[in-house]
Amino acid sequence: MADKTEQYLGTGRRKCAVARAYLRPGKGRFIINEQDWLKFFTGRTNLEVYMKAPLKETASLNKFDIIITVDGGGVIGQAGAIRHAIARALLKVSAANRPGLKRAGFLTRDPRVKERRKYGLKKARKASQYSKR
Repeated sequence: MADKTEQYLGTGRRKCAVARAYLRPGKGRFIINEQDWLKFFTGRTNLEVYMKAPLKETASLNKFDIIITVDGGGVIGQAGAIRHAIARALLKVSAANRPGLKRAGFLTRDPRVKERRKYGLKKARKASQYSKR
């Protein structure tokens, strides 16, 4: 009979990016789309602090292995979605994590998205130059 390990799921979103984070008890591995996070975010080591901030806030950096699937959006949007997903998964680990995560702003979804293009304009707000004559 297979041993069923406990797992916590959190879903995070930012702009067009959607991330699902699975927290499993472990040593602190961080895997994104079946790759090491360094390989996934090549050359963007500053995003590590940004994504792992909820773990640092709850003092659980090396308590969980984190497996993430992320899709859509750009690099920064995906990092924001991962951060949101990890924070939501930590809520399921323990309800005592909520005040610290809420105070730091990790549970709030960033609702900003690109504005749609309107007809008659070149972009969302950019119009061709007006000339009186």
